[in-house]
Amino acid sequence: MTRAADAAYARELGASYVGVIFTESPRKVSVDAARSVFDAAGKELGHVAVFGDEGADDIAAKATDSAADIVQLHCRRGVSDIEALRKKVSGRIWAVISIEPNSPSLSDDAPRIAEVADALLLDTRVGGRSGGTGKSFSWDRLSDKIAALRTRIELVVAGGLTPENVRDAIGFLAPDIVDVSSGVEISPGVKDPARMKAFAEAVRSASIVEREIPPPLKVE
Repeated sequence: MTRAADAAYARELGASYVGVIFTESPRKVSVDAARSVFDAAGKELGHVAVFGDEGADDIAAKATDSAADIVQLHCRRGVSDIEALRKKVSGRIWAVISIEPNSPSLSDDAPRIAEVADALLLDTRVGGRSGGTGKSFSWDRLSDKIAALRTRIELVVAGGLTPENVRDAIGFLAPDIVDVSSGVEISPGVKDPARMKAFAEAVRSASIVEREIPPPLKVE
């Protein structure tokens, strides 16, 4: 999210989280802009601050100043990195596991990361970028491996989700949270209300054997 109006509409649609991006991105915002987005979203939603390779002190300062309660690490971080950051931030930590579009497997360290993070965010890696690519990974090829992780930790699925395909992603992976950004935009950082509504309706209508209700929605 970059605009307070979009965050307020996400709340109306029933989103459970809104996110802002502090690392290099077309959607990067200042701390003041992040606070405006979070204020518009309201206290009942989770406030997610997305970082890349920034240092732990910088992450902790911006998370505190923006009133974020979740830190999302959107670059490769090892167990020791997450443990060190845990000492500096009071909120939850979501760690990214990046996946090549056609990969049949997850990274070897995914189970170890699951032991120290509060959630794993599965996103698509393209050209060295571990997210923000607008591309999806092979949900069907990874469904069994992801199911094994889901018994141990919350799973957030991102990467190329749109109103047209999110039901398929939910059907294959049964995630705890689905994460959308470019899939509901007019241009980077500017959301399309019609696509936001269509995405929320698609999530709500998804049918998952393992669940009685669809997973929460996060928009950034």
